Amino acid sequence: AFRILLNVLPILRATKNVQEVEFEKGAHITVCGDIHGQYYDLLNIFALNGTPSPQNPFLFNGDFVDRGSFSVECILTLFAWKVLYPNAVYMSRGNHESKHLNTMYGFAGEVKAKYNEKMFALFGEVFNALPLATLINKKVFCVHGGLFSKDNVTIDDIQKIDRFRELPDEGLMCEMLWSDPQASMGRAPSKRGVALQFGPDVTKRFLEQNNLQLLVRSHE
Repeated sequence: AFRILLNVLPILRATKNVQEVEFEKGAHITVCGDIHGQYYDLLNIFALNGTPSPQNPFLFNGDFVDRGSFSVECILTLFAWKVLYPNAVYMSRGNHESKHLNTMYGFAGEVKAKYNEKMFALFGEVFNALPLATLINKKVFCVHGGLFSKDNVTIDDIQKIDRFRELPDEGLMCEMLWSDPQASMGRAPSKRGVALQFGPDVTKRFLEQNNLQLLVRSHE
């Protein structure tokens, strides 16, 4: 397990904040939302869709750990696939890839019970290296949470973020991992108490400004 983390860390560190994925016409990718330590659900996804390979790529869009009882098994499985097929398994950070939430929602205790404190610290370092979003064929923007408290945010702005740190309580990095959509136009305070809710008009402007066609998010 320790070796898996050491091997995946340089792969993630070399990835841009917004990792760009290109597929030829007719190819496909499976995008998966929150796993949250549900190892048997993860195995079921592979049973239904096949295991990852260059011909069968996957994007896991954050929140791999916490809540469920098998977070260690889930994250090590995904990292092992990432080491085996760096260009067939893509992973973006969720708000639960955070030391603070890991301490509150179970992952810290699970790692310390199954391994030790040193292992949990290494997981934190790896989580801080995860990309913040994924851009598929320059048209589909995949992010764990959502959009921002201000307009005119570009992909280039996101690429300039210093992501190699614990998740902050405000700013672009916080908002894209914590925000939620709402049915009404405009923006509103988040019911989660962090980041914001954003309406369809906010999404439309973001897509138009960045020449995108679709926003894909998880966080549910």
